[in-house]
Amino acid sequence: MKKTALIVLAALVLASCTTRTPEPPPATVEPAPPPTTVPVQPPPVTSEPVPLPPKIKTIDWPASLSPMVQQMLQVDGVNDGSVLLVNTLKNATNGSVQTGKATAALTRLIAQGGGKFQVVGADKLNSARQTLGLSSDDSLESLSKAVGLARYLNAQYVLYSAASGDVKAPTLDLQLMLVQTGEIIWSGNGVAQD
Repeated sequence: MKKTALIVLAALVLASCTTRTPEPPPATVEPAPPPTTVPVQPPPVTSEPVPLPPKIKTIDWPASLSPMVQQMLQVDGVNDGSVLLVNTLKNATNGSVQTGKATAALTRLIAQGGGKFQVVGADKLNSARQTLGLSSDDSLESLSKAVGLARYLNAQYVLYSAASGDVKAPTLDLQLMLVQTGEIIWSGNGVAQD
């Protein structure tokens, strides 16, 4: 009986060995081939010209603004030394106008006007703009903003200016306003000169 049990056990062990699946041989790792480079062809040259940026009209601001400033300085009822805020020139033309240069020229012409007006300085103006939350690029294109800033700066007058029409020959409009009432006490216009 022991012998028979031993034979049956041996048969079972052998039978279990034959039903096992053999393990696959380890995979061989081969190095990847180097990448092939394909020469890149440059794009074909087109004959279309590169568009040029728009030209900014060069205007002789002092010559354009001087006659109007001279008229404004002759206004009756303005006390010498009155504080004046010169508003940034509003561009209402059909193109690009150098409003910064125009405003600077306007400020210089008024300051050279014999003491009729004391112009608010750029530093004081920029500080007030920051305090009121206006960006330095804000051209104060509305009268209400210009008057509000002038009130904050304790200016008696504000000079509102605008360029309109065709950018090649813009019309310049100036308005001198009494800050306290918003009344326009003088206005003038002219055409910009090259």
